[in-house]
Amino acid sequence: MIYRHIENLKIMVQYNPKDWITFIFRFHKSDTFRQLIPMMIFIGLYAYGVAYLEMEYWQLSEKHNLKNLTLMHGTLSFVISLLLVFRTNTAYDRWWEGRKHWGALVNNSRNLALKLSAYLKDEHDRNYYRKLIPSYASILQKHLADEETALMLIEGLDLEIDDHKHRPNQIAKMLFQKANDLYVSGKISGDQLIVINAELQSFTDICGACERIKNTPIPYSYSSFIKKFIFFYIMTLPFGYVFSLGYYAIPVVIFIFYVLASLELIAEEIEDPFGNDANDLPTKKMAANIKKHVEEIL
Repeated sequence: MIYRHIENLKIMVQYNPKDWITFIFRFHKSDTFRQLIPMMIFIGLYAYGVAYLEMEYWQLSEKHNLKNLTLMHGTLSFVISLLLVFRTNTAYDRWWEGRKHWGALVNNSRNLALKLSAYLKDEHDRNYYRKLIPSYASILQKHLADEETALMLIEGLDLEIDDHKHRPNQIAKMLFQKANDLYVSGKISGDQLIVINAELQSFTDICGACERIKNTPIPYSYSSFIKKFIFFYIMTLPFGYVFSLGYYAIPVVIFIFYVLASLELIAEEIEDPFGNDANDLPTKKMAANIKKHVEEIL
C-alpha cells in the first residue's frame, strides 16, 4: 500500500557521540536507568536489610565465614562478564544484520526504479511501479512490526492486499506478474527482464532474512540462565561486602546491579531490531525514503 502521508515515523535517537556531558546527565525515555529504578530501590532495601542484620542484629565478627563470600564473587565476575559480552555482541550482530538488509532494500528499490525508468515508455506502466515498489517496503515494515491492518487497497490501483495472508509475498507476486506481462506484451525484451529479475528476487530474499532475525530469538534457556545468574549474583553480594564496606555496601550493590542488568536490557531491546523501541531500526523512515526516491525516478 502507498500511503497518502507518512505518520508517526519511528526515528532512532539522534545524538552527538562526542558530547559526554549530555550522555551523563540526560536520561532519555529509553535509558535503562529509568526502567531499572523500581528494581534498584528493591535491591537497595534488600542490601540495607542484610547490612542491618549482620551489623546490628546478629553482630557478626569480621572473622565470620560469610566474609569469604567475596571470593566466590571474584571468581564468578569473570564468568558473568564473558556471558554478557557474548550476549551483547550477538544482539548487536542481529541489529546490524537487519540494518544491512534494509539498506539493500533501499538500494535495490532505487536500482529497479532506475532500470524501469529507462525501459518503460507507457505512463500507466510507470505509474504502476511508481506505486507498487514503495508499497513493498511499507508492507514489509508493518509485517515485521506485527502491525495489523484491515483489507487494503493500493492507492490508484485496482488491487487488494489480504491482511490474513503473507502481505510481502502478495506485493512481490504483483511485481513479478507485471514484469512478465510487460515481457509477453513486448514492452520489454527478454534481456531486460533478466536484468530486473535480480532486484525483484532480492525483495523476497530480504524479507526472508528479516523474518529469520525476527523469528529466531536467543534460545530461551540461555536468556533465562543469564537473568537468573545476575539475580543470584546480586542477591549474594551484600553478605560479603557488608564486612568491608558496612552500609556503604548498599550503593555499591545497587551500582553493580545497574551495570549488569542494563547490559541485559540493551541486548533484549536490540536483538529484535524491527519493533517500536527507541533503539530499533527506523524502518518507517526508510520506507518513506524509498517512496520519495522511487517517485522522483519514475
